[in-house]
Amino acid sequence: DLPGIRHGFMTRAGGVSGGIYVSLNCGLGSDDNLDHVRENRRRVLQMTGIPAKSLLTAYQVHSADVLVVEEEWRDGPRPKVDALVTTRRNIAIAASSADCVPILFADPEARVVAAAHAGWRGAVGGVLQATVKQMCALGAKAERIRAGVGPCIGPASYEVGPEFPAPFLAQNPANARFFRPAQRAGHHMFDLESYVGSELAAMKLGATEVAHRDTCAEADTFFSYRRSVLNKEPDYGRHVSVIGLV
Repeated sequence: DLPGIRHGFMTRAGGVSGGIYVSLNCGLGSDDNLDHVRENRRRVLQMTGIPAKSLLTAYQVHSADVLVVEEEWRDGPRPKVDALVTTRRNIAIAASSADCVPILFADPEARVVAAAHAGWRGAVGGVLQATVKQMCALGAKAERIRAGVGPCIGPASYEVGPEFPAPFLAQNPANARFFRPAQRAGHHMFDLESYVGSELAAMKLGATEVAHRDTCAEADTFFSYRRSVLNKEPDYGRHVSVIGLV
């Protein structure tokens, strides 16, 4: 409902891919037919109504690195970052995901938008804070920024090993609240979505909304890396969460 800003958290529906990629697989790094992926990405632009020539996604590496996008790029090597920020109209920036957390940001007054990808490494490594810092460097103010946390793996699906909580507890002992015992001894169920929400809340943004959708559990609606591993599938599709100024 923000004037001049269009966005969408895509599901797996509405595309042309087949097999394990049914149907809106937008993953350039997947083994899907590249022509199908390109058509799916074109459809995403059509659905969101952003008059861009291409859908821009990074080669995500679970970092805290952020890129300011000044112009569109075409097929070829993609920047190795985990967040894209822009102030330019008619550029569609997106985060790719298949269990990790996609977060879209917007300051409607400063007209600065961002799309970030937060796996657990990026989240604990500071990608959310780095994204907001870069937005503010371009004229945004934290108290005006609206954030949307998209579909990701849910706490009932995300089992982690005994060593996993250590970096979160080292960051803040209160992060223990995002872990609960799993059925397997020494393992934990991790609530990545709530951890990301708490990190956003600590930055005192203007508003944050959370999807509360589990990509791993909702097979008909979402792609999931974890589910593909459990099912011993050779690959998995990726959705995109896209935002742009118009």
